[in-house]
Amino acid sequence: MRIIGGRFKGRIIQFLKTKNTRPLKDSVRENIFNILSHSNEININLKNAFILDLYSGIGSFGLECLSRGAKMVTFVEIDSEASTILKENLLKLSIGKQAEIIKNRIENIKNWKKRYNIFFLDPPFKDLQFIDNLKELKNQKIYEKNHLIIIHREKNSKDDFEGILKILNEKVYGRSKIIFALFK
Repeated sequence: MRIIGGRFKGRIIQFLKTKNTRPLKDSVRENIFNILSHSNEININLKNAFILDLYSGIGSFGLECLSRGAKMVTFVEIDSEASTILKENLLKLSIGKQAEIIKNRIENIKNWKKRYNIFFLDPPFKDLQFIDNLKELKNQKIYEKNHLIIIHREKNSKDDFEGILKILNEKVYGRSKIIFALFK
């Protein structure tokens, strides 16, 4: 697995693939960042953005954001193996003050310290708890006025975002569906 663009372009990062984790494929990640850079429907600037990478795993999305100029990434991951590899990837890329790791379940975090521009959620495909987590994040108002939510789901998932999100766009890449949205 590698970083696709920005100051760390081409750098190899460690990854983990188990029954609990599945890394976001390079091609899907590349398509997400192409949409962020070139879409007329999405008006978000990655440079100097505050990113919340939820269910972050080894952190490939957040690391890519930092490589492309994000100001800060907060990674949230409960899995010990994935958190360890994420820490190693941050050390390997010499990213220190621009990243923090919260090793906890999202639903257990009540006092967020920041407001974020971009939220990336990559929950396990069978997990539906993430919808309640989205509701809670919305209720806590930890998002900036100009924000974007990106969700990675299995292409056949039928998630109900009624009253929570305004869907801007959906793209399917193989088995993956990427949803771009805003909080309502």
